[in-house]
Amino acid sequence: MRFGRTLKTTIYPPWSRKYIDYHKLKVLLREHDVTQDGSDSDSSHWTEQDEEAFVQELINVQLDKVNAFQVETSKQLRDRTTACESKLRPLAPHATEQDSPVVDDQERKKIASDVLHELDGITNEVSELEKYSRINFTGFLKAAKKHDRKRGARYRVKPLLQVRLSQLPFNNEDYSPLVRRLSVMYSFVREVLNQGMVEPKDPEAPRFGRDAYSSFKFWIHADNLLEIKTHILRRLPVLIYNPQSSKDLATLPDDPAITSLYFDNPQFDLYNQKVARTPEAGSLRLRWTGNLQDKPPIFLEKKIISEDNRSREVRVQLKQKHVKEFLDGEYRFDKQLHRMEDMGNGEVEEAESLKRDVDELQSFIKDNNLQPMLRANYTRTAFQIPGDDRIRISLDTNLALIREDCLDDERPCRDPTEWHRADIDDASMEYPFGAIRTGEIVRFPYGLLEIKLRGESAHKAEWVNDLMVSHLVKEAPRFSKFVHGVAQLFEDYVNSFPFWLGDMENDIRRDPETAFHEEQERLAKRAEDEMAVGSFLGTISSPSVKPLVGSPVARRYSDIEGPVRQPKRQPSHVALPPTVHPVPEVASQVDTEMPAEQSITLSRLGSLFPSFLSRTDNKAKVLAPLPPGVKEPGTWIKDSGPVRVESKVWLANQRTFIKWLHISILLSSFSLGLYNAAGKNNDIARALSIVYTFFALFSAAWGWYMYEKRARLIEQRSGRDLDNTFGPLVVCIGLAIALVLNFAFKYKSTLERLRDSQPSLDPPTISAESDAWRFVNQGGQMM
Repeated sequence: MRFGRTLKTTIYPPWSRKYIDYHKLKVLLREHDVTQDGSDSDSSHWTEQDEEAFVQELINVQLDKVNAFQVETSKQLRDRTTACESKLRPLAPHATEQDSPVVDDQERKKIASDVLHELDGITNEVSELEKYSRINFTGFLKAAKKHDRKRGARYRVKPLLQVRLSQLPFNNEDYSPLVRRLSVMYSFVREVLNQGMVEPKDPEAPRFGRDAYSSFKFWIHADNLLEIKTHILRRLPVLIYNPQSSKDLATLPDDPAITSLYFDNPQFDLYNQKVARTPEAGSLRLRWTGNLQDKPPIFLEKKIISEDNRSREVRVQLKQKHVKEFLDGEYRFDKQLHRMEDMGNGEVEEAESLKRDVDELQSFIKDNNLQPMLRANYTRTAFQIPGDDRIRISLDTNLALIREDCLDDERPCRDPTEWHRADIDDASMEYPFGAIRTGEIVRFPYGLLEIKLRGESAHKAEWVNDLMVSHLVKEAPRFSKFVHGVAQLFEDYVNSFPFWLGDMENDIRRDPETAFHEEQERLAKRAEDEMAVGSFLGTISSPSVKPLVGSPVARRYSDIEGPVRQPKRQPSHVALPPTVHPVPEVASQVDTEMPAEQSITLSRLGSLFPSFLSRTDNKAKVLAPLPPGVKEPGTWIKDSGPVRVESKVWLANQRTFIKWLHISILLSSFSLGLYNAAGKNNDIARALSIVYTFFALFSAAWGWYMYEKRARLIEQRSGRDLDNTFGPLVVCIGLAIALVLNFAFKYKSTLERLRDSQPSLDPPTISAESDAWRFVNQGGQMM
């Protein structure tokens, strides 16, 4: 289905005028102006004005319209939610008579009924707003792709669009906190309407700490992979996949290469359900470890995610020779089932369970017309304590996503009569799969870290929480290899994209201090949500906060030398409401141990002289005692190995030096023009020109000094601040003083001339500086 038709069928009628005007963008792009052979008939007539009109409409008009509506609607939904909370607060268990008058049962039910109707409307609009964001996000990417495909020889707009999208909230806002507030009010309203009747609990519901796992997914930049591995290895050992080979330490196997073969139909129904998070959405894959020529066991896995985010998995193990027969419905484990039934005892129940799994899998394949579509090949490193699965961590690297479909009859990627690509498996191709044709493969640029926690003790593990909020990782909730691969390789076949595509062009590395500030903002916002819903839970009346000020974590927030030096938090997907520890304001150990006046003075000095406050913080951090048996390492991990600095760091240093030279040339040009225009009798102007010359020399010398200093700090991988405001302050204050003195001398000279009753001022005296400024302005324009 074409995207324009999909957009029309997806539009929410009350918001019809707020969606992207996809038709107008296609008209501006002149999409239909092509010849019969497919060549562009007006390529020579596409002008700069046409390009500017399209980019202006796409980037500024349409994108700003969609973003403004999303921001406004999101704010309105939150305000309506707050209003509902205000209406329900008099009914809360902890409400006092001073806050609200006594309400009888009939009035309570009326209020609860009215609020329930309002909650239904809010919930519906929250769902529609998420669909609105996704369909518009897809529309912008589709329009940019059409433009680059048609005009890409001269213009490319997709990189500019992705940078702009990353700066706007409409495609990455998380509605989970709002949904949680709504769910708490729903529960409270139902309790009021049912007069305190308790609904029966689901006996099959997983209990926290026993059956339920919380999963967290992250992206890791290649520069941080080694540091992440060493940090995890200090707490968890590497899990060996093949225990038989672990007897000989000299032949320990490398991290295994895992292949997952994902299924879908030509309409990509499973993909669309997974992107839209449709209830009871399912996925199907074949998975094996190592090369297929070694005949490893192959697992066919079906995963179903229910409305309450509980997952159910159906899996059978197959031999390679039976895969094709099973997918066609011809192989049904008959021999194995008969053997299990003949053995009796508990094998009969297992046989019945296997039979149900086989029927479910084959029916799922047949009903949905599924076939292999995408291959994901990656190297996995697993970390887990043997016999203890409370904390399970996997790190996937060298992820390659390859087309496995046969949608193109003229150029199929896979033989339609086979269940896999024989050209890859017969040749035992490995990463980076250089023989794969362009357009059939996408190499994911980052590593994938997945942390699975089970039990209260695992969720409270401090080192895990520190890792999850550190600057070394970027949280990627709901990331899926299958969804990412389809969105990248089959973008012409699908009309819905995941939001994380907007972050693919950005650098995911973060400064440690910035990461700390972001975490504190997130925790503070979460504390506000706890404050709003706490009274309805009947368990808390205020947010459970404990300031981190003065704690070891808070004191180390700006120390980038350690492997993971970040504040701890409780995961956002924990089954039970966790205790959060937000910090209203970031404070270092210096602030907590000094008087308020001195702390304020230091903060003001730090705004002008960052290096001063940095040195003060470093002194404070040295005072922090280390645990027994722990000593400062001689060399940090980040300082080991060759120096690797990105080009943009060097270029930024050089660019700053060039700016200082530019200032020096402007000042020297001004001083030279002032000196030449002053004449022999204007000693003031000549003296000031000499002063400006000294400032010009200082600017050049300061620029060279800072360039050398920063280059040395970069080579040494120092954690010190690179900024220094001393030079700019000297130049600015010096020039200001010179201008004030110039005005004072001129004013005094004018008074003396008037006192001597001279009819007019000396023309050369008046025009000297104006001629100099005119000379500098002309020179500045030429430079």
